[in-house]
Amino acid sequence: MQVTRQRRVNEKAQVNLFGRRVGRRTLLVTAGIAVALGVTGTAVASTYQFGTQQVAQVTANGQVISSDQYIKPYGSRTVLNDGKIMSSAVSPDGTHLAASVADGDASLVVMDLATGQVKQKVGTNAADDLRIKNGSVGQEGPTYSPDGKQLWLGQADGYTKFTVGADGTLSNPVTVSIPADGTKRALVGAAVFSADGSTVYSAVNGQNRVVAIDAATGTVKQSWAVGNAPRGLALAGGKLYVSNEGGRPAKPGDTTINSYGTDVVANPHTGASTTGTVSVVNVADPSASVGTIDVGLHPTAVYATKGAVFVTNTADNNVSVISTAKDKVVQTISTQPWPEASVGYEPNAVTLTDDGHLLVTLGRANAVAVYRYKSPQEPASYIGLLPTDYFPSGVAAVGKKVVVSNTRGIDARRPSATGGHGTHDTTSSLTQFTLPDDRTIRSQTARVFKQNGWTPGSVTTAKGTSHARPLPVPVRLGDPSTIKHVFLLVKENRTYDQVLGDLPQGDGNSTFTQFGENVTPNQHALAEQFGLYDNFYDIGTNSAEGHNWLMQSDNPEYTESSAGEYARSYDTENDVLGHQKTGFIWSGAQAVGKSVKDYGEFQSVESKPAGATWPNLYCDAKNMAATGQRTAYPMQTGSAIPSLNKVSVPGFPLFDLDVPDVYKYQIWKQEFEKNGPANLNMFWFSNDHTGGPPSPAAEVADNDLAVGKMVDEISHSKYWKDSAIFVVEDDSQAGIDHVDGHRAPVQVISPWAQHGKVDSHYYSQMTMIRTVEQILGIHPMNQKDSAATPMYGAFTRKPDNTPFTAQPNRISLTDGLSTPPPCGADTPAPQNRKAALAPTTAKVPADKQTLVAQWKEWESHQRLTGPHAVPDFANPAQMNHLTWYQTHNWAKPYPGESKIYAPKDVPGAYIPSSESDG
Repeated sequence: MQVTRQRRVNEKAQVNLFGRRVGRRTLLVTAGIAVALGVTGTAVASTYQFGTQQVAQVTANGQVISSDQYIKPYGSRTVLNDGKIMSSAVSPDGTHLAASVADGDASLVVMDLATGQVKQKVGTNAADDLRIKNGSVGQEGPTYSPDGKQLWLGQADGYTKFTVGADGTLSNPVTVSIPADGTKRALVGAAVFSADGSTVYSAVNGQNRVVAIDAATGTVKQSWAVGNAPRGLALAGGKLYVSNEGGRPAKPGDTTINSYGTDVVANPHTGASTTGTVSVVNVADPSASVGTIDVGLHPTAVYATKGAVFVTNTADNNVSVISTAKDKVVQTISTQPWPEASVGYEPNAVTLTDDGHLLVTLGRANAVAVYRYKSPQEPASYIGLLPTDYFPSGVAAVGKKVVVSNTRGIDARRPSATGGHGTHDTTSSLTQFTLPDDRTIRSQTARVFKQNGWTPGSVTTAKGTSHARPLPVPVRLGDPSTIKHVFLLVKENRTYDQVLGDLPQGDGNSTFTQFGENVTPNQHALAEQFGLYDNFYDIGTNSAEGHNWLMQSDNPEYTESSAGEYARSYDTENDVLGHQKTGFIWSGAQAVGKSVKDYGEFQSVESKPAGATWPNLYCDAKNMAATGQRTAYPMQTGSAIPSLNKVSVPGFPLFDLDVPDVYKYQIWKQEFEKNGPANLNMFWFSNDHTGGPPSPAAEVADNDLAVGKMVDEISHSKYWKDSAIFVVEDDSQAGIDHVDGHRAPVQVISPWAQHGKVDSHYYSQMTMIRTVEQILGIHPMNQKDSAATPMYGAFTRKPDNTPFTAQPNRISLTDGLSTPPPCGADTPAPQNRKAALAPTTAKVPADKQTLVAQWKEWESHQRLTGPHAVPDFANPAQMNHLTWYQTHNWAKPYPGESKIYAPKDVPGAYIPSSESDG
């Protein structure tokens, strides 16, 4: 088949067909924000402006990043190539900033604010300037003592206390432990010193309490029970104000869902928390009862000054102002700058300048909101926005200077020796500026709108009965679509180059290809028939983030800020605090009367009968295919989320590398042939993750065959004519890509999809989810998918009903098993293998036997299979190296390296993994 390239032609056609340019118009931003702002954009294609730009490309709008946004911060920028800043604090004298860091080569960095440079690195790496025992970092902190002579770093089980020298550097690390309460570790949140520096007050997040610690001895002197998941902390007038992200304790009759062993009051449909509180602790009278103030949802940062306590309600998108004289909320400041979406901006830090400007970081908007503020009683007035780098999470006023720390900096662009990037090449940054005048702020506001794709008319809904002509992707929500059945199939962890880099018609680099056509013949055939997308991006770094982006069109701040240790939770499927209040894509479908079926995606509970091992399930799948019999190993699966439980298909496994994907296919096939599809069908086919019993290539081939067979089944059914199948990775963390580590393979498969073309438009998980929403009439969940442009260019008005024929696997699905399955090893027919392609496995070379044994020992501890399997438990650098070595027969070093390493010697092996926490 001839494959043609569509770039500029598609771009022009898309505007003509689906959008119209609108002139400059004035918006009135309501709900507490009032400002006249000129915004130019398209009526229905907000983020269409990317065109064929790639991530990291610098444009007039700023640098392209993987989250459907540009970044071009106001002021100066210092990029940190040491990982993500999780939290930060400015020294009392204003000369230095200490920042806790995750997913990099340090746990703590000290920066000189005058030069903007890193002065000291602290961590578990031998190359760090100062070594500490534990590399984990908490959601909040670090914290300086009032005299600036101590710094306390919050961690999973307490603190590491440092002495601060005259030059700002740290020394003498001392562990301050807070004992576990049963199974609940401390997981400390924010800390604050008493005025005299003798006591440290700590929000013990994992134990729902606040403690007073003797700063000299580290002894816990006092403890107070507060609300659920205490996080932020401020001391004002002898009282502690504590933000409880999980709200009040549950009462009899409440609907609850668990979070780290605590029952949190939750919405009975979406499973999201429904209360947020601030506890008030009188430290001058320890016997006084703890007070409670109701605030918004997911209260995070707490900042006290001039008789007021400011609390950022991250999920409600506002700031509560508490009068310390009255201990009640006296005003609520909206942080919704764009009228088209009420949520998703995620205010997460706040400060007040000496001249009365209130500054609030909006993490998901990459901006600082600026207000004029006089007193708790007088309403704050909104001025505008200043652009930052990627996900600002801290803000401080140092004299006339404003300092902003940005968790993700300039995206995953850390310098790499490989010639490409991975998602764990994370950066962070510090931006500094002098607060400009109001006119400049308003001009920068327009830039923030453009960088986020916030345009008028981005979400339009059909009113009444629509008589519009059906289109594959309607312009208005509620207009008819030619597509009635959407299949959203989620896979695991691969980059574009890893899988499709060997296709010459796309922008690939075969140097990084590990699972090319010989391993993934179906993925290649699908790309040939239904189009090759070589500029598509996953947003998340890992699975905890990736599934959230797909199911919630966001990685909520709770998960984003937990990345320093993930000890409270990693995958938040069963954690109430990881769920946004507007629900999920499936609950949105339910809200507009669409049917839903879920096959494993976002589920959190699985039990298997005895004997349900990979070899036995492989044989059971063969028997099911040959005889039509039901499985001999029925499984029980479920979810903590009520709305998902209602639509989950019983017996379909979730993430479990002990289950072949071809087995999952058979379970689905029987149900599909009996009951047909829903309007929205969600799947988790996860074995391209690798790490299970077969070899990596065999696992990816198993995944590829299951997907190919599923598309074959649908395309030969009566439902094909009005179906669309989206095949997407949850994230792309397990490989390298020459464009960007977030670039991933995707398939858009439908009679209504473009066929046989290369589409190099910028697409992302957000644009894909918005496409699904537009097809099914689902209202977007937050500002991120509200601003995203549907993938209009991927579809055509003239269908091609040619079905897809699954390609047989070319390598053995049972390759790498220590013992063949009882039904015999899988032996592909010789004609299925292309002669020009070398086998993907071979006997281990004699000189590598000892090295391989070390890797097998390491692999046995990574919780890859069995009843306690966990996605991403393994250190990502080590896991990626192992997969590379295995797929290259232990004969080729990892890209950018000159030798094959033992597990402990892998560069990056010292970095704590997402789940193992050390």
